[in-house]
Amino acid sequence: MAQQKIIQTAGRDALGEFAPEFARLNDDVLFGEVWSRNHLLSLRDRSLITVVALMSQGITDSSLLHHLQNAKKNGITRTEIAEIITHAAFYAGWPKAWATFRLAKDVWNEEADNADNTADAGARAQFQREMIFPIGEPNTAYAQYFIGNSYLAPLSSEQVIVSNVTFEPRCRNNWHVHKATKGGGQMLIGVAGRGWYQEEGKAAVEILPGTVIHIPANVKHWHGAAADSWFAHLAFSVPGENTENVWLAPVTDEQYDQLETIIKN
Repeated sequence: MAQQKIIQTAGRDALGEFAPEFARLNDDVLFGEVWSRNHLLSLRDRSLITVVALMSQGITDSSLLHHLQNAKKNGITRTEIAEIITHAAFYAGWPKAWATFRLAKDVWNEEADNADNTADAGARAQFQREMIFPIGEPNTAYAQYFIGNSYLAPLSSEQVIVSNVTFEPRCRNNWHVHKATKGGGQMLIGVAGRGWYQEEGKAAVEILPGTVIHIPANVKHWHGAAADSWFAHLAFSVPGENTENVWLAPVTDEQYDQLETIIKN
């Protein structure tokens, strides 16, 4: 995914009048600059570091709760956070781990309550056997930009960022644009199943294993799975200058179902 700038207002909301300079440093420097340097460390890695740092200091108040929620949003799973806290307990202290677990259980409880049922898990396992790349973890960091469940498996961060993205049937991402002032854009290669790609104002294109889609920078588009098929594609982020992902409106059921009607006819 392209670099994202973190927008934070908590400092100004809480301390804007009482301590405006502290609020500015919190919102504009800590989050606006340091947290936004995800070309050096991913948001997921920064969340992991922050949770362990707060736990090691015994800070188990709303600050740790906020960063545990961010960790889940940034892709750290329930299994991973349990292992992270367990590992850190041997270095930071057992009581601190207990206090952190009490918060983490609440944050990841919804995930446990909404775990895949046996049929969904079986379908996903069957789809995994159809391709050589891993399905990966639930794509929670970008879930707000998808309709349905998707999964993300980062494959490489060197030279070109490459990920395998898997969509359950009917899952698709929102309309979006890969902005860049020079270069940029994205390339997709179908890996398994059947999916769709569509640019604004153009007919949708069916994606099958081996299909290559070139997406220029600054072009509004979406992609996702067919209604009756799981789907996976490799996503290559094309290097460029001043790159940014801009997420837009969802692809409505009406828009999506029109494509499925066309393919059936």
